[in-house]
Amino acid sequence: MVEKRILIVDDERNMRQLVRVYLTSEGYHLDEASSGMEAMNKVQQQVYDVLILDIMMPGTDGWEVCQRLRRTGAETAILMLTAKTDVEDRVKGLNLGADDYLVKPFAPEELVARVNALLRRKHRLSTEDSRKVVFQELLINPDLYEVKIAGKPVELTSKEFDIFYLMAKRTERVYTRENIMEQIFSMSEGHGPRTIDTHIKNIRIKLKNGGLPFNPIKTVWGVGYKFNSPEGQ
Repeated sequence: MVEKRILIVDDERNMRQLVRVYLTSEGYHLDEASSGMEAMNKVQQQVYDVLILDIMMPGTDGWEVCQRLRRTGAETAILMLTAKTDVEDRVKGLNLGADDYLVKPFAPEELVARVNALLRRKHRLSTEDSRKVVFQELLINPDLYEVKIAGKPVELTSKEFDIFYLMAKRTERVYTRENIMEQIFSMSEGHGPRTIDTHIKNIRIKLKNGGLPFNPIKTVWGVGYKFNSPEGQ
């Protein structure tokens, strides 16, 4: 098995060491960076599976590192650490391309669980059949723009399908309305973020009418939406 590489980015040495202690028993290769610029230099020299990225750092902060990485097309999973509980800060990180966030102080078990979840999802996306998503009787096939429940097709519009598949292929991520707008709609279409609420409602109704026994889209109040896999219910 290929060793997973994780980069811990925090300007506080004690925090880097604490995170290292929590993750050492998992058998990962752990590197550290004490600043945003050092992190950027390291990711140019080495491919990492996960970045554990502190937001509040002097100079190049975590938000800027996240934004720069996503602009380069890097697919490294990003777990952002923040001492703030404000929804606005979490939304900002998600809009810039972070996959998950964790508020300090955090329990060791939660950090390990979130990192492992990001790595599991990354592994699933790297398999040959990664484009096709299956949860129990639910099948989502992007190659055919097809959704089936227990073998029976459910008719979604192209936009509904795109939104649903976007969330289903990355179940650990919370998407803001702005995230979805940027990835699914062109600027010329002129829709507002609340259009997403209507599409989400339609998806839920159609899948429920099609016999899906679980609600596939969870509302994360104050932030947006995420896929609600049956294992998480």
